Amino acid sequence: MNCPFCDSKNSKVLDSRSSSEGRVIRRRRQCLECKQRFTTKEFVEEVPLMVIKDDNRREVFDREKIRMGLLLSCKKRPVAVESVESLVDKIELKIRDKHVYEVSSDDIGRMVMGELKAIDEIAYIRFASVYQNFQDKAEFIDVLHELD
Repeated sequence: MNCPFCDSKNSKVLDSRSSSEGRVIRRRRQCLECKQRFTTKEFVEEVPLMVIKDDNRREVFDREKIRMGLLLSCKKRPVAVESVESLVDKIELKIRDKHVYEVSSDDIGRMVMGELKAIDEIAYIRFASVYQNFQDKAEFIDVLHELD
């Protein structure tokens, strides 16, 4: 494992923890060269999950797209990066627990919105405005009323 700070290949594992029902191993490491600490995650390699887009195209599930969308929605909000990572893990686990090989992008968006609503309402509205592609202020106001 290369150190993200100095690119050294020498590190030692300080702590290992299993999470997400044993599907992910989180390892806390320390670089033997620069002494910086960093975290790595190991995932079980699974059958590729395909996402069905609105125009019926298929593409491989990319958890990074969800993560980036959440980070953008949570920008300048009091939401910890760990909360975003945990939410992405939770969404992927929910999808994989369905034991399906394809999932619609619409289903993923609804799952994300359901989880994000409990974390931060402003981030939820930001995500909803992009996901639901608001065309006018009435649609925006409808989502605001859902929060009451």
